[in-house]
Amino acid sequence: MALLYPWFLIGLLSLAIPIVIHFFELRRVQRIVFTNVSFIREVKIISARQRKLRHLLVLIARLCFLFFLVLLFCQPFIPAPEKQDINSNSIGVLIDTSPSMQGSTQGDVLLLDKATELSNGLTSFLPPTTQFYLPGINSQPLDLASFRQRIEELTISGHNLGLTPAINQSRRGNASFKQLFLFSDFQKSALAPQFLSSFDSTQQVFLVPLRRQAAANVYVDSVILDDAFIRTGVDIPIKIRLRNGGNEAANGVQVKVFVGQQLVSAYQADIQAADIAITTVRIRLSSPDVQQCRIQVEDEPIAFDNTYYFTLQPSTRIRIVDIVAGQTPTQQVYGNEPLFDYSVSPSDRLNYQGVAGSDLTVVQELAQVPSGLVEALKRRVSQGGSVLIIPPAEVNARASYTLLFRELGVGPIQWNSVGEGSPVQRELAAPNQQNPFFREVFARQSRPGTMPKAAPIVRWARSGQDILKMRDGDGYLGEFPSGAGKVYLLAAPLLGAYSDFSTHALFVPVMYRLAMQSYQATQLPAYRLTQETVTLPVPTASTKNIGDKAVFKLQQDSNTFIPAQRVQVGEVVLTVPVGMKMPGFYTLTQQGRPITTLAFNQDKRESELASYSVEELRQLIGTTHPNIHLYDVNEGQSVAAQYKAQRVGTPLWQYCLAAALISLLLEVLLLRFWGKAKAAAPQVVPVA
Repeated sequence: MALLYPWFLIGLLSLAIPIVIHFFELRRVQRIVFTNVSFIREVKIISARQRKLRHLLVLIARLCFLFFLVLLFCQPFIPAPEKQDINSNSIGVLIDTSPSMQGSTQGDVLLLDKATELSNGLTSFLPPTTQFYLPGINSQPLDLASFRQRIEELTISGHNLGLTPAINQSRRGNASFKQLFLFSDFQKSALAPQFLSSFDSTQQVFLVPLRRQAAANVYVDSVILDDAFIRTGVDIPIKIRLRNGGNEAANGVQVKVFVGQQLVSAYQADIQAADIAITTVRIRLSSPDVQQCRIQVEDEPIAFDNTYYFTLQPSTRIRIVDIVAGQTPTQQVYGNEPLFDYSVSPSDRLNYQGVAGSDLTVVQELAQVPSGLVEALKRRVSQGGSVLIIPPAEVNARASYTLLFRELGVGPIQWNSVGEGSPVQRELAAPNQQNPFFREVFARQSRPGTMPKAAPIVRWARSGQDILKMRDGDGYLGEFPSGAGKVYLLAAPLLGAYSDFSTHALFVPVMYRLAMQSYQATQLPAYRLTQETVTLPVPTASTKNIGDKAVFKLQQDSNTFIPAQRVQVGEVVLTVPVGMKMPGFYTLTQQGRPITTLAFNQDKRESELASYSVEELRQLIGTTHPNIHLYDVNEGQSVAAQYKAQRVGTPLWQYCLAAALISLLLEVLLLRFWGKAKAAAPQVVPVA
């Protein structure tokens, strides 16, 4: 035990006062005056031994009262096992305001309210001159009153950038404060196990984990379009992927799908904890404009992620460039269909600019593949374009095609030997109707009739997938991933001697599907507020004055954001502004003219409620982080009490006050009730 003000011990000299009074009390003779024995007053019948014991107990009570009263002024305390930092008059307080703090504690108190209450309790033992810092909220020091007011004003933020940026900011402020209190639910999805290394080793860090009450949290993980090519007036299948990020099962969750303000679908979902549920709904677009769509999930009490925003826009015409040496069947397929922006590029007058902007480039039966075309195709597939290669029958052309295959990453490819006479055609195997490529192709009949025949001149060992096969298992139409795009390869020319595929009923739907799968959407249905950049194609006219005042802006209601931006090869790369916190729809404008509408949502990692437990945090701290301390407030003891016990000490003044009052009460009881006079028996005195 130690004394905070030991000089008050001089007050122990006052113990001599009751001792002196005690001795004088013993020596005083009590005098009783009477005139006649008949008038003798009632006297106390007290023995000398009883009187001596009472006086002694009263003396002890008085001495105890004075002793504990003096000790009260000395402020005794039990020294803390850890020494308090000398710069404790500057404290950093970091309160997690991420959306997951909407959860409740075991006592049905909002996590953010609990964090505010605990942080407010720090002011109970700190001196009035203490300065408070709120990293990520206020860079200037706050006094006691301003700190209390500021934390009472804290609300759940619209989005979560994670605690790591705020922790890094606290490192930059380590010259201002050497002690940091962190109140959070410590989500595993937001904090990697190595997050403790982000703290400054010269700071004393106090982690205060808040235990969340078990709950379910259903949110939309993603929206999946099986086909990027969207048309008006046609049912569009959309897969909605729901996930339960909580630790309890969710049953009968209502899910509603809106296109604009119109409800187009509604259903219920049952999802176990940490599980997913995928449901396919069909919607139909009636306008060629961008449609603002949203999915609403009725899930309580955590509701920040109940709405998922996305956009849909009917696709523009698919750009197809056909590089041929003469008339081909593909001209009749693509040239007469308004869905396709079809152009023919003769092999002797190649349109390299058309290749650079095409969705699908068809290279068929060229006598020689120029090196410039090889480079143009390689560049296009690296940007996400698709190439359909139809090999020629001429043997002399194989060397240039082999080079093309190698540059595009297709292969290994083997050429079949060409014998004398007509090629021997073999029948193709029936398509696998479970293959997504043939979805809705055979809607009217269960299986095609007679299959086409072909005499393959190339073969491959493996591919990304074989869309069509020969009956013997060899591939006929293969799909090969290449860069960000795809390469499709036919095993035989379309000439009648090598194949009758171009005259078969299967030819047109296969060519249509190749074109539709090659379509590149100009923008994604949805983006995240926490992603770094958004890349969008822009019209050439919009990029001419980008260096002047024609900057791109993102607008939502009355809020306008100017993101960092750069234009490259007909597309603009926008950096998502840090100030964009609210999910929803944002209009991309340039000089006041709307370009498109973008949908932004919360980072889905915030919806995963799994958090580090107290024991897990203790294991992470271990012995490698001696400057990091853990306060468990879930058992009822406040942060202030634990801090004082470990770093300030345990005060004992309240016990001294109680002991002094008990001593005073004991003295009063002794004087009031001990040795109370007993009435003497009445005596009959004869009168003379």
